[in-house]
Amino acid sequence: MIKVLSKENALKHYQWGNACDGWSLVDEEQLSIKQERMPAGTVEQLHYHEHAQQFFFMMEGTATFEIEGEEYEVHEQQGIHIRKGLRHRILNKTTSDLSFILSSQPSTANDRINL
Repeated sequence: MIKVLSKENALKHYQWGNACDGWSLVDEEQLSIKQERMPAGTVEQLHYHEHAQQFFFMMEGTATFEIEGEEYEVHEQQGIHIRKGLRHRILNKTTSDLSFILSSQPSTANDRINL
């Protein structure tokens, strides 16, 4: 069955980090797509994935990504590709919420190593 997806009809809502929200839109073994929101001033724990590559696309706000010790700024309507094995985290250094789409291939289920 074909279904138009949004956070309003997501497979599930979850909370992560420090008051961050996520909505699972696609949750399959080979592909995971989520919409996530990070409040101002929040930071994700540094980690990596042994198998999954990821692509983050900013819908609202400007994110800072730390990847292998280097920082990258990603603005609205921009994205960043993170290959498997790279140590990374997302930070919201701004005073506004971030809203973004996160695609992982394969899924990151049981494939996150926190540092």
